[in-house]
Amino acid sequence: MKIGIVGLPNVGKSTLFNAITNAGAECANYPFCTIEPNVGVVPVPDERLDNLAQIYNPQKITHAIVEFVDIAGLVKGASKGEGLGNKFLSHIRETDAICEVVRCFEETNIVHVDGSINPVRDIETINLELVFADIETVEKRLERAKKMIKADKKYQLEIDTWEKIKKALEEGKSARSLEYSEEELEIIKDAFLLTMKPILYVANVSESQLTDENDKNVNAVKEYAKNDNAEVIKLCVKIEEDLSSLSGEEKKEMLEALGLKESGLDKVIKASYDLLGLMSFLTAGEPEVRAWTIKKGTKAPQAAGKIHSDIERGFIRAEIVSYDDLIREGSIVAAKEKGLMRSEGKDYIMQDGDVVLFKFNV
Repeated sequence: MKIGIVGLPNVGKSTLFNAITNAGAECANYPFCTIEPNVGVVPVPDERLDNLAQIYNPQKITHAIVEFVDIAGLVKGASKGEGLGNKFLSHIRETDAICEVVRCFEETNIVHVDGSINPVRDIETINLELVFADIETVEKRLERAKKMIKADKKYQLEIDTWEKIKKALEEGKSARSLEYSEEELEIIKDAFLLTMKPILYVANVSESQLTDENDKNVNAVKEYAKNDNAEVIKLCVKIEEDLSSLSGEEKKEMLEALGLKESGLDKVIKASYDLLGLMSFLTAGEPEVRAWTIKKGTKAPQAAGKIHSDIERGFIRAEIVSYDDLIREGSIVAAKEKGLMRSEGKDYIMQDGDVVLFKFNV
């Protein structure tokens, strides 16, 4: 699952990426790797794994992961080839969601590309480039559907769908701000529209702004995001950079000194995971305690297939206890004695935090 980190120059985008990937390297139990210089794979923070480890004493703990891509800075006119232009847009097209870093801090030593701090203007600069690129895609699809309708009336729905999206885009709205029927979603899914991608705005603030709930710049971003079906996380990239280089105990002390419960980075990683409609089911035993990533709504056999295709093919049933029940009872034996372990069949829809043992026969 790829999250593209985007932003104008000098907003803290690459610093955030470096902090994210450095944090990944600190996770000793997950083999950190950088696939390319600008791609980092990092673990999803999940305290449930540590709590299960206290019950099972496993040889290893394996977290679910998210992949972050540092996408080159965007400039006005990218959709027309300015700056890295099409390369920038094609890199975004390959991601599943967008994490847009927005500058909300005042700092005279760091020059703003447009000369002043205005987060909503910055967001619109980027989002308009994505809108322009989508208009081009939509017009091509619309033109093709109009040619095809002469031979087959079924293309009317396609025409209506593309016209609906084009109208929204021309008003400066994103494609994700509209509502769609199942048929419409089927029509547009292979167009990979940039403005359909879920988006997370990261408001990059100064240390003093972190505890200010009435910061005008951050509130402006939140207001904008509300109308765009988007999430907002406030963090100080400079602090995240410092935190990412600390060990577990030192990190904890620094967070306490700052009056924070968790790092902004952990929030970004969790929110990104959530943004994609993902969740984790868990497996636990002496060899390994592990989180497995699945889409919300996944049925038990397909979840089993995440572990191995043979388990999906030979699926018999899933023996499940909820994480909360297991932790409360203190052992799988105690949970069974209380009748808290369930046997679920092929139609069972997995829930976040299910601790599972799959029974299969190949």
